[in-house]
Amino acid sequence: MKVTVEQAALLKALGHVHRVVERRNTIPILANVLLRAEGRELHLKATDLDIDIVEIISADVAQAGTTTVPAHVLYDIVRKLADGAQVSLEQDGASGQVTLKSGRSRFSLQTLPESDFPDLAAGEMSHRFEIAAGELRKLIEKTQFAISTEETRYYLNGIYLHAAEVNGETRLRAVATDGHRLALCDAAAPAGAVGMPGVIVPRKTVAELQKLLSEGDQNVSVELSGVKLRISVGAIVLTSKLIDGTFPDYSRVIPQRNDKFLTVERDDFARSVDRVSTISSERGRAVKFSLGDGKLTLSVHNPDAGQAIEELAVDYEAAPLEIGFNARYLLDIIGQLEGDTALLKLADPGSPTLVQDREGAASLYVLMPMRV
Repeated sequence: MKVTVEQAALLKALGHVHRVVERRNTIPILANVLLRAEGRELHLKATDLDIDIVEIISADVAQAGTTTVPAHVLYDIVRKLADGAQVSLEQDGASGQVTLKSGRSRFSLQTLPESDFPDLAAGEMSHRFEIAAGELRKLIEKTQFAISTEETRYYLNGIYLHAAEVNGETRLRAVATDGHRLALCDAAAPAGAVGMPGVIVPRKTVAELQKLLSEGDQNVSVELSGVKLRISVGAIVLTSKLIDGTFPDYSRVIPQRNDKFLTVERDDFARSVDRVSTISSERGRAVKFSLGDGKLTLSVHNPDAGQAIEELAVDYEAAPLEIGFNARYLLDIIGQLEGDTALLKLADPGSPTLVQDREGAASLYVLMPMRV
């Protein structure tokens, strides 16, 4: 193999693919990136056996060939080369090593045979659709913070992506929950998404998608089956296994009859919650809400640190209510809202609260109360 590429293009591609490579591997080949030079292209591929990412860049191929080299080492070398430099990669037939040359720099890298490199074959995909990168990014960003990190409930360790019927219309819906809070976001369903199986996209795949989707707003191709997901973003193709489990019936958690409506100025509310929570215990982060007659009193009592109280003028006309929330969970939700106000629909101190920008918003959040 002998190929020459631009440093910037190689660095950008390695930046995408090397992220899935774990720093510590018990299987040596998984620490490597696959390089395949053919035609006028260089293919780069990395995998951790659950995700693989492939990117294709333009290259001057003098001799076609395929090999694998350490992913993080190659990325660090290319990152430190001069901007705008040309990078030459050549494999020695006798030693098998790859020599990287750029300007006055020369590196020899150990290789492993490409026959050892695993292929995360996608298999047959039952559904395919295209969606704007911004729409898919919004579905992920509005829900990913609520993904559970509790490994024993593995089926909550991702975003549940599925087609949902809303008032006779099919919507593409993302849902995540950790048992304390639930995040839901809808988007218009592309034609190919109708009838798709509900799939749970793993946390690591979600994180990689967020990074890939942040780089442009072109249409992306989504293909999926009951066990795999493949997303194409320009010259990048990400394939991922899905979580094999059943996502709980989240509709049972979403309150339908909460009749106490609280409307607050979003930014003022968030700052007030943040201020009073300063002295709350790290473990509980509990803040008490006392509502009544157009006024909200936020209070925290921590035997080890003291007491904090703050009052806010709010739009609230229902019966007086005292309820407690985890401040960090509440602030995470408020941070996802886009309008100037936040609408909280409450019931009683022991029932979940619904949080939205406004009535009928595309995103909604459910927050379980705390004892205070």
